[in-house]
Amino acid sequence: MSTTPATGSISALGLPEGEAARIAEVALTEDLAGGVDITTLATIAEDAVGVGELVARADGVVCGLAVARAVFDRVGGLEFETRVADSQVVRRGDVIATVSGPVRAILTGERSALNVLCMLSGIATLTARWVAAVEGTGAVIRDTRKTAPGLRVAQKYAVRCGGGQNHRMGLSDQALIKDNHVLSAGGVVPALEAVRAMAPDVVCEVECTLPEQVEQACAAGAVLILLDNMTLDATRASVSIARRYGTRTESSGGLRLENAREVAETGVDYLAVGALTHSAPVLDIALDLRR
Repeated sequence: MSTTPATGSISALGLPEGEAARIAEVALTEDLAGGVDITTLATIAEDAVGVGELVARADGVVCGLAVARAVFDRVGGLEFETRVADSQVVRRGDVIATVSGPVRAILTGERSALNVLCMLSGIATLTARWVAAVEGTGAVIRDTRKTAPGLRVAQKYAVRCGGGQNHRMGLSDQALIKDNHVLSAGGVVPALEAVRAMAPDVVCEVECTLPEQVEQACAAGAVLILLDNMTLDATRASVSIARRYGTRTESSGGLRLENAREVAETGVDYLAVGALTHSAPVLDIALDLRR
């Protein structure tokens, strides 16, 4: 693979144009709020050059290389070469990418690049584990809006890199009627009717906690039902009801990797997993400098 200049280019998997550069700018601005990297300036000769290897310290799925590239590009004077692509599985010890040039620049960008790369790779890795857990059942793993402020687009991109799908990006692209909406509107049906009257072309999902509510929502025309914290028996009954209406179902609440498969085997179309973005452990990636 040829060495290419660090340019902040975007992976074809779907991280929007400019998003990597935006995140890189925020990260470096925060890290260099005091003006300079004191330790690096004090210990590294101005003319020192070298190569930093980004090495996986654990098995996982890579995500966020465009952001790492954008960080080193913003620091300046560096060349960034990827050895793998986002969504690719790596093993412990694999070199993910290299960055070469002035050592001061490499070390100044190191932490900002790794913070995002490790976090996004952790999300992709956890998502892949969930996808594997339900393989063959027909159920799809989806994320939620439980994301870090300013990083939703990137975190949802990481879910896609891990083989999952995205739920709504925000509050306006899809309606989700939850318990507080039902309480305020006076019931499942009035809440659904109110949303359809305001936004007839928007997909509306209705949260239900009992099979009886599922029946009401399906009869009222709901196209997607969120089965919230239901037992396996209640989930099976709800799926059976929904299928009579041609309505899709999504299980939410109380989901763990250990029970993902048995929930998926009830016949639900989706599993909504907030942990993908709010609780994913980072994938351990380090930068090893060689002079």
